[in-house]
Amino acid sequence: MEQSERENGVVKKLPEHIETTDTLEEDRIRKALVDKDWNQIKSNDSWAVFKIMSEFVDGFEKMAKIGPCVSIFGSARTLNDHPYYRMAEDIAARIVEHGYGVITGGGPGIMEAGNKGAHQAGGKSVGVNIILPFEQSSNIYIDPDKMINFDYFFVRKVIFVKYSQGFIVMPGGFGTLDELFEALTLIQTKKIDRFPIVLVGTDYWKGLLGWIEDVVLKQEKNINQVDMKLFKLVDTAEEAVEVIDNFYAKYNLSPNF
Repeated sequence: MEQSERENGVVKKLPEHIETTDTLEEDRIRKALVDKDWNQIKSNDSWAVFKIMSEFVDGFEKMAKIGPCVSIFGSARTLNDHPYYRMAEDIAARIVEHGYGVITGGGPGIMEAGNKGAHQAGGKSVGVNIILPFEQSSNIYIDPDKMINFDYFFVRKVIFVKYSQGFIVMPGGFGTLDELFEALTLIQTKKIDRFPIVLVGTDYWKGLLGWIEDVVLKQEKNINQVDMKLFKLVDTAEEAVEVIDNFYAKYNLSPNF
């Protein structure tokens, strides 16, 4: 059945293949709410476990061979003429020159910039890609043997945390914030050892950091003052890489351990 819309009082028919976002969302909700019997639920969950296990095994096997890397996070929507894109390229190239590989989410935007900088500098360029219904496709700067695809965000995040010697967090959206706070939470609760987390771009992050300090810390006391030291805020590529180097120099470690 064709859809229609009203424009200037005239009803116009829309092509049959055009569906609104709201319609697609409603269809997904209806499918999710369809009653399933217990056997169907058990069967679906059992097969999901095997899929999750396979993603972990594939990720662990590939990443264990790559060596020390630094992850670069940021928006998939950043265009290649944006200053943050160029800065991510620069940071990735400098990371490679300092002996690390670069891991990104494997997609466009800041992720592409990170892989591009690493690739053009002759270093390891790793893509940990997530399969999404929109906006995410792998970029061309990932080493062919270092591309890993995931269906599950939580498996992907485990790979990021387990195999990264540091996080460079460029400006981004919900996904970037999710990865940032996942790392901060794991370090804060001592579920993982501390590693450097670097936020790039004072203008972008100052609002969030101000709210965390004024409301979360001082007003509501939901974190401790020491938690504000779990990350560094910088504005240049040189500063970003320096934070990584200084962290490991303090513990007499190098990227070639």
